[in-house]
Amino acid sequence: MPEPFLSYLRVYEPLRVFDGPTGVPVREALRRGAVEPHDAGRRDRDQCLRAALRSRLLPGDDGAGGELDVVVTTSEAGDRLVCPLDTRPRAAAAVLAFLAEELPVLRAAALPVAEAAARRGAEAALTEIGDGAAHVVTSAWTVPLPWFALVDPARRRLRLDSPRRVHWQVPIGTAIARAERAEKIVRSGIGDEGPAEVLAETAGWLGRFDRESVVELDYGGLVEFIDDDTLRADDSARLVQDALQALHDGDGDTAQACYERLREFWGAVAGRRRNG
Repeated sequence: MPEPFLSYLRVYEPLRVFDGPTGVPVREALRRGAVEPHDAGRRDRDQCLRAALRSRLLPGDDGAGGELDVVVTTSEAGDRLVCPLDTRPRAAAAVLAFLAEELPVLRAAALPVAEAAARRGAEAALTEIGDGAAHVVTSAWTVPLPWFALVDPARRRLRLDSPRRVHWQVPIGTAIARAERAEKIVRSGIGDEGPAEVLAETAGWLGRFDRESVVELDYGGLVEFIDDDTLRADDSARLVQDALQALHDGDGDTAQACYERLREFWGAVAGRRRNG
């Protein structure tokens, strides 16, 4: 099966963060061996599918298939950084969102356990990350445009041989500063909803991690819908930066033109998904 059609924001923290009892699952995952980033989505999906086949709500509910996986990168200084996939608590958050948003008839049909038990189980699983936060955020079928505000367009890493990959990495302090600046510009230029909310939430999420961490924006499985020439020419990050600068300068026409080009590009990606 292909990688899930998700894009990712990941936070990689220094190894010292995982010292002590709470870091035991991470250290065990490192001993087993890190997962490659292009395989991370498949690992998430496989754990959740195995739980569903056993009529369990979450990975690990029956003591099987709930092991923590990690991906690893290296900082510019050469230090090893770790991103736990946090599959179980992320799945729990998705269950709670499902319970909050869907109709009772759909909840009853989809859940393998009673709704009250599902809520209790999901809430308990969320406590497994303690006072921390999940290290991974995903988006289906697209890259949220506010995410591009975090990165330097010139620092894109593009790999077209197998496995194909597009990603950026940025020090977390820089990412937070960029998110906060972009949020101020967007609130002033187009209002408090939509992108401004995403930027505020993203900055708040990033603020919960160690300041020596690295943030990664990864196209993930979306590269399956984008050919090599289009990936080479993709300038989404630059267009978002240009739109922010135009808003800052009061040039609404330029900002709108950038947005239209972004909408055309990502609309075409979504169109390939519908027609694929």
